[in-house]
Amino acid sequence: MPTVSDQINTMKTQTALYNNEQTKNNRTAKTDTNDSNMFLTLMLKQLENQDPTQPTDNTQWLSQLAQYSSLEQMTQMNKGLSDCMSFISSMYNDMNMNSEINQTLSMIGKEVTLKIPDEEDKTKYTTVKGTVSEASFEDGTGKVKVGDKYYSIGNIISIRESDGTIKDPIIENHTDTSATTKKS
Repeated sequence: MPTVSDQINTMKTQTALYNNEQTKNNRTAKTDTNDSNMFLTLMLKQLENQDPTQPTDNTQWLSQLAQYSSLEQMTQMNKGLSDCMSFISSMYNDMNMNSEINQTLSMIGKEVTLKIPDEEDKTKYTTVKGTVSEASFEDGTGKVKVGDKYYSIGNIISIRESDGTIKDPIIENHTDTSATTKKS
């Protein structure tokens, strides 16, 4: 069974190594390290300042060491889970981007109908029908080329196999009558 002085020396060594490592890492996880350092420092001070005629029971020290060990393990587990969540989030974002790329690429050669709202008059919109000749990923979003213009895939309202009947895009301007009726 380790003696109290052995435990004190071990804890001092651990604290010194830990402080040295933290200095090298520029103290990236300040709050977590402060909590564990505070715990070790208080425990060491308690050991150093105990009454030599009535030393603290070893079971209390072992209990506190077990609590410290548990704290360290939970801190490491929390960091591991945080790293895992970051990885999963990154993988999810990559999968979404790949899905959008695949969707956009699959539209090449298809006949689409787009609904483009008028930015100035919200009651007006334009529909564009035509065959997608190209795909682009400008600004991180999918765009399709119909005729000589690029449109966001968010404006597509229908997709169908091209039967070759639409050679040039068909552009129609519309007014949303339901929007004007609701205002009255």
